[in-house]
Amino acid sequence: MSSVSWDEAVEQVCGEGAPFHFHEEIINGVPTKVFDTAPPVLRNLFDLARGRGDELYIVYEDEQYTFAEVMAQVDAIGAMLVDRYGIAKGDRVAIAMRNYPEWITSFAAITSIGAVAVPLNAWWTPDELQFGLTDSEAKVLIADQERVERLVPVLGDLDVAVVGVRLPDDAPEGVDRFEEVLPVGAPLPEVEVDTDDDATILYTSGTTGNPKGAVSTHRAIISALLSFACRAAINRARGEGQAGSKEAEGPAYRPCSILTVPLFHVTGCVPVMLGSFISGSKLVIMYKWDPERALQLVERERVTQFVGVPTMSWDMLEHPDFAKYDTSSLQAVGGGGAPAPPELVKRIEGNFSRGRPTIGYGMTETNAYGPGNAGDDYVSHPTSTGRVVPVVDLKVTDPDGNDLPPGEVGEIWFRGPHLIRGYWNRPQETAETIVDGWLRSGDIGRVDEEGFVYVVDRAKDMVLRGGENVYCAEVEAAIYEHPDVHEAAVFGLPHERLGEEVAAAIMPKPGHTIDPDELKAHVGQHLAPFKVPSQIFVHDEPLPRNAAGKILKRELRDSIVAGEGS
Repeated sequence: MSSVSWDEAVEQVCGEGAPFHFHEEIINGVPTKVFDTAPPVLRNLFDLARGRGDELYIVYEDEQYTFAEVMAQVDAIGAMLVDRYGIAKGDRVAIAMRNYPEWITSFAAITSIGAVAVPLNAWWTPDELQFGLTDSEAKVLIADQERVERLVPVLGDLDVAVVGVRLPDDAPEGVDRFEEVLPVGAPLPEVEVDTDDDATILYTSGTTGNPKGAVSTHRAIISALLSFACRAAINRARGEGQAGSKEAEGPAYRPCSILTVPLFHVTGCVPVMLGSFISGSKLVIMYKWDPERALQLVERERVTQFVGVPTMSWDMLEHPDFAKYDTSSLQAVGGGGAPAPPELVKRIEGNFSRGRPTIGYGMTETNAYGPGNAGDDYVSHPTSTGRVVPVVDLKVTDPDGNDLPPGEVGEIWFRGPHLIRGYWNRPQETAETIVDGWLRSGDIGRVDEEGFVYVVDRAKDMVLRGGENVYCAEVEAAIYEHPDVHEAAVFGLPHERLGEEVAAAIMPKPGHTIDPDELKAHVGQHLAPFKVPSQIFVHDEPLPRNAAGKILKRELRDSIVAGEGS
């Protein structure tokens, strides 16, 4: 264990004159702690990459790109958006594609010219993509072949210019080919951008149907990135390196992260992708998740940081050829998006020569930053998601919003410079979620005397499936559109690999029957595949309800887990 306490390390890292010292400012009427040295806007962060020149930055399959090559494309995309498409400060530009290098350069260009990047979920159906484009009022969409093909039937209904990336020779009518409209060599236009201007809109599933756009400013995103860096510095001050100390001989490797999660998710976008810009790490992009391919890339590229959902760590450890691959470069193995079972923490600790287990608890609304746990602390507190750095405040409240003492269970609230400013065109939902500068997480937990946070349940009606938030009301709304359904309840069931899977209990209308496979296909026409229930339980009698008429989902779930479900 480290001889330096957490509080001593915090003082070294955040005290007067230290790299992560902070002060208080009034932001939107709320006293907020902000880092002294925070760059104002994301463009300043990307400019750090220009000084790295011909150093290798992105590895995608057999493609390699230096920092200089990446920034040259960023500049050209920025010029294209301004000069060809008339994009001005505050305009929304959407991105819909798998994890290609062009996703990264598009995002950097959009935010560098003061526009707002709108990453759309690449798994969305045409209806969902159309909603995101319409709701955000995007003026331009940069998309890959699959997303372009999904949108072709509705392009005529959308007032949006479409730029297609990596298209085949026969591009659809009305779609500009990326390489034909990119002004190679053009400089990045100069635009005045303020730290509290909007930078991103990331869509998060809505509790009552359509997704809602979480709006972050440049300050919020940069504050989250610096909070991650601050936590790493605290670990180092305790003599634990990035993830904690583990005695193992071996060479020192250049920092290298592997991108296993989608860039349209806040984890992939902020700590992994943007974190690589700020740290100068090499970034290895997977075409799609495959545990053996991940092991191959870890060995080939000497990956030092593995950030994913817990299922991915399980997948690697369970692979029959795990021991065949050299994973000695890994220093940190973990991520977030779902709780990790203590057994997984133990297995990571015991099966990687230097890699230590890590976990982070964040949300889209916190730009992925929240309590983090790693190394010795995680091994000794395997059910905790860790502690926050002092620029972030965290409290636990009762149902009336009153603060609870350590050890008491209640709703977790966050406050800090890293929070979203609100939901896009959703003032009521913004007011319900952000109260006097505090963000209500909707998660139930407790904080112990040392500041370790434990998440024990969710207040929101939500299933956390392999790192994806699935809001039950959205799935129920799709199910109720089926003509044979009378009652429906969607809930999560424990799943060894995914954490939870989506399940539905259905009572058909009198005289009707339900074919589970046909109902799944119906839901799949309206929602992305990860939202479709994998298990459907058909009931002959009304679903159980409480005195207020609310369906008792916990009772349904518990009866199925106990083997009593129909």
